[in-house]
Amino acid sequence: MKTNPVKHLTTKVNDLTIFYREAGPEDAPVILLLHGFPTSSHMYRNLIPLLSEEFRVIAPDLIGFGYSDAPNYKEFDYTFDHLTEYIQGFIDQLGLKRFAVQVFDYGAPVGFRLALANPEKVTGIITQNGNAYEEGLSENWATTQKYWSDPNEENRNALRELLTPEMTKWQYIHGVEDESLIAPETYTLDQLFLDRKDSDELQLDLFKNYATNVALYPSFHQYFRETQVPLLAVWGNKDPFFLPAGAEAFKKDLPEAIVKFLIRDILPWKPMSMKLDRKL
Repeated sequence: MKTNPVKHLTTKVNDLTIFYREAGPEDAPVILLLHGFPTSSHMYRNLIPLLSEEFRVIAPDLIGFGYSDAPNYKEFDYTFDHLTEYIQGFIDQLGLKRFAVQVFDYGAPVGFRLALANPEKVTGIITQNGNAYEEGLSENWATTQKYWSDPNEENRNALRELLTPEMTKWQYIHGVEDESLIAPETYTLDQLFLDRKDSDELQLDLFKNYATNVALYPSFHQYFRETQVPLLAVWGNKDPFFLPAGAEAFKKDLPEAIVKFLIRDILPWKPMSMKLDRKL
């Protein structure tokens, strides 16, 4: 199997630096990988070399995450609209005219916003537990939803436990039968960034703003119906936050969507089976 070296790069978008990983031929079809909470493009470190056989793979760190800039929450508006604005600037800066997008967790509302704004550019979507339907929200969202409806200090502080080392590790090992398969540098690196000064506050701002993603679900559904974008939902069926019903729900608007539930620790799939070079 031939793989390509992974480059670790940065670029300026407006006033901020975005870090990204890239591999693969420059003239190959592009896949944009968007990470979730609490991680970064580091989550794709094993996938990028595999995909680089046939694709130009680009994985940025969102603003506030990983090695991208993380301005103070008092000086930067941490909303999903704003994160998307910077990823839009990123794809414009790199001159990406057509690309497939893989989304996970927070990457989903960012990626779906990109698709709404650039329907002519998106050739396909791979969603790895990237939710777009209310039936996908588990009861573990109750504390966050309470904060949405009443954003007082008490409800904000109740969410701080989601930022602890114990919770970060739990998100990696929950539902895993063999914990020895989980590399400890994963949750350790995530926590290193979460422990930066005032990082908890920017994350709490994003928890509050997540309500805007749910409000946009109908717009996402309309986009799916109108474009019939090829979509592969690769779902861990033990996800404590995004239920399997959220994966099945894509078929309501995209009857040809492919839905795969995984109970293994290594993803046995390749998006090569999707027609990512389609004409919209």
